[in-house]
Amino acid sequence: MTMSQVVEGRARPRVRVHDRDEAVGADAADRPGDFPEGVVNTVPSLGSVGGAALSLHKDVDKVAFTGSTVTGRKIMEAAAKSNLKKVSLELGGKSPHIIFESADLDQAANWAAMGILYNTGQDCTAGSRLFVQDTIYDKFMSILVGKAKQLIVSDGFNEKASGGPVVSKTQYEKIFRYIGYGKEEGAKLILGGEKRAGKGYFVDPTIFTDVRPDMKIFQDEIFGPVLSVAKFATEEEAIRLANDTTYGLGAGLHSNDAGQCMRVSNELEAGTVWVNQYNLLYNNVPFGGKKQSGIGRELGSYALEEYTSVKAVHWNFADKLDWPL
Repeated sequence: MTMSQVVEGRARPRVRVHDRDEAVGADAADRPGDFPEGVVNTVPSLGSVGGAALSLHKDVDKVAFTGSTVTGRKIMEAAAKSNLKKVSLELGGKSPHIIFESADLDQAANWAAMGILYNTGQDCTAGSRLFVQDTIYDKFMSILVGKAKQLIVSDGFNEKASGGPVVSKTQYEKIFRYIGYGKEEGAKLILGGEKRAGKGYFVDPTIFTDVRPDMKIFQDEIFGPVLSVAKFATEEEAIRLANDTTYGLGAGLHSNDAGQCMRVSNELEAGTVWVNQYNLLYNNVPFGGKKQSGIGRELGSYALEEYTSVKAVHWNFADKLDWPL
């Protein structure tokens, strides 16, 4: 959802900015010429304070939220308890990425690496569950590990860096807690997974194989560069594994069989499916989730519906009503 789409819907947006992002939010609000004064209002605050107040306020007609499923539930509850305001939610994800045997393996490895390592894995649509067909598994994993090793994770002053630190100490500790779960539950760590010496919340690309659906690293959103990999034999098995999640934000598949691409795309329970690519968004294409990844859509003409309501006006020009009926 762009701010212009909100304004086109005749809304006067208030942007709640997290305390970690106050400088960014203030800069966006202070840029002259974007919107008339008073149209966009920025409220720097913790979610439990400013976000809760906006969600409960009876003069707020619509709340759009991007964040965790837990917080999304609280916003829906607040909307119900106040004025039944409209709510759109873009929540968490545990997106599947499927590699079929007919795929271009080098390109598929590039997209799979970007799917989990973009923004150091801090992305709602991160392709954090990778399913590789058994006939190409060893060859593909060799290529993928080589790609992941090429990524340089460093500070922003390193011009060769393609990834930086994670956002906070809390997130850093959460990621390594889940890496610990993966080791404890029997997944095989083939890359990364160890803390660096020195300062900085840096997490290197981490890949687990032999991951089972009952493992925490398979089911829970980690929000870091941690990839869980499993094999599959048939198309039906790949679809079953991919849909074995409470989330449904994004999904990807790689295949040179057009019929297979159509079949699998139709069966995947996700708001967005990428075929032979991953994680690309376009302003004219709607984006949003299914299941516990949220409700509503951003981008495209569908986004305008989130900020408008339909009104029917019946106007009698000539008909006369006889009474009694």
